[in-house]
Amino acid sequence: MARIYPGAGRYDPAATDTPHWIEHGRSDHLSVGTYSIAAGQLDTQVPHHEDEIYVVMKGRARFTGPGVDDEVGPGATIFVAAGEEHRFLDIAADFSCLVIFAPPESDP
Repeated sequence: MARIYPGAGRYDPAATDTPHWIEHGRSDHLSVGTYSIAAGQLDTQVPHHEDEIYVVMKGRARFTGPGVDDEVGPGATIFVAAGEEHRFLDIAADFSCLVIFAPPESDP
């Protein structure tokens, strides 16, 4: 069944001073959501049990992971294998990305 997720990837500030995650949907094979980080916040995520793809929608940051440490902005697409340590650093402007997990994220 086809689905449309209005607002997926749009910056959504959290009510707290930590990054904000919202899951939009899932199937048996993947899940999709939006990860938002306000300017100046720290990315506190830990490695996931699933492969993931980030598509940066808004803002700029530095992405660091195994073998990569580079600036990213809108349109950048990043693959991270399951279990790899990674994070976004130096969040200078409100930042959001669409995130796809495969298989579906185990702790939505």
